[in-house]
Amino acid sequence: MNGIIKNKSFITLMMAQAISGIGDWLSIVAIITLVGLKWNASPIEVSLIILCLAVPMALLGPVAGTVADRFSRKALMITSDLVRSGLILVLTVADTIWVVYICLFTIGVFSAVFIPAKNGKLKELVVQNDMKSAMSITSMIDSSTKIMGPLLSGVLVTAFGTKPVFYIDSVTFFISALLILFLPGLVQSVEEDNGNEDRTDTSFKKDFLVGLTFIKSNTYILVGMFFLGFSLLILQLSDSQIIVLIRELTTASPDLFGYIVTSSGIGMFLSGLLLAKKTNYNAFALLLIGVCGMGLSFGIIAVLTYFDVRFSVIWGPLLGMLAGFSVSLVFIPFQASVQIETPVHMTGRVFGVINSVTTTATIIGPLLGGWLSTILGVVPTFMITSSLLVLVSLIGFFTKSKIERSKKDVTESQQGTPKATTS
Repeated sequence: MNGIIKNKSFITLMMAQAISGIGDWLSIVAIITLVGLKWNASPIEVSLIILCLAVPMALLGPVAGTVADRFSRKALMITSDLVRSGLILVLTVADTIWVVYICLFTIGVFSAVFIPAKNGKLKELVVQNDMKSAMSITSMIDSSTKIMGPLLSGVLVTAFGTKPVFYIDSVTFFISALLILFLPGLVQSVEEDNGNEDRTDTSFKKDFLVGLTFIKSNTYILVGMFFLGFSLLILQLSDSQIIVLIRELTTASPDLFGYIVTSSGIGMFLSGLLLAKKTNYNAFALLLIGVCGMGLSFGIIAVLTYFDVRFSVIWGPLLGMLAGFSVSLVFIPFQASVQIETPVHMTGRVFGVINSVTTTATIIGPLLGGWLSTILGVVPTFMITSSLLVLVSLIGFFTKSKIERSKKDVTESQQGTPKATTS
């Protein structure tokens, strides 16, 4: 933990992530306010806002990951931030919803490039022994921005309107690009790990296929990604319907949804803090415990809602915190393990595929959840989610020994260290 805190390049990258992360949430709340309240958009038009951001990441994840491995990750991140900064400014003069859609879709494309480039750069900057702590800190920043961003945006939009919020968001992307400018270039030992190959001598298609072959050949990453994606898909069946579930309570507080969301972010932060300090964990076991914890929290909240138990303002946030804590147990150990398992020159491709899988789950899950809630009811949907998550975790525990044996057969990747850099 002490080593990662002393890593100035890592701290700089995390500062850029935190600033742009808050900016992301500022703009999302402002856009929904603009389109939903001022332009009186329909529910479908509002839902397309999120899809415009998510679809490019779902479709282009593997391709964007290949781009992140072929070109300078530092240059890609800076370019992505500057382009997104300019596109956010376009939103200040947008007069039709189609301009908003086009801007958001393009922002999604450059975000799809930024994420694997950032994960690849993280692999370059952090030594292997500190990787678990690094991934925990990254998750803590994500959960913190999810709490602070919407709250801050709500205050700013109420006080000043949407345009000033877009200007602020544009500035956050610019500051992020400025911070990334101070990161070192390609790490010398990374060049050695990559065999000093000239990336222009290989085709894009070949690099893309090599990345997919690596993932398919690594049973641990492949199985872990399946459990992660499938669990996230199941989770999203109900996660998107929490506000509908709350409506089933007769004495629910009007602010209960906000309390649950905030407490889940706090749970994610606490889990990240714990994993940053205690790094000698079994990644796959924690992933399965996290899946089971999510299932139990959703099942309990469904049962308490069904029986209309009082004091929801107490048990709702507590279960939200348990769910958030469990989510981090799923994501952090798996992503840290992937960083350790993956050769540095393939990190972009691997995380591009993972990002595509998780984003696809977050798109399909809410659609299925809405359909199930309409057909069966929201409480049965939550119980189905709970049962499936617990079942997935049990299957994982029964197959755990076989999966971990396959992990031992995989050659440990060489980690790039920031000993020297090239311009």
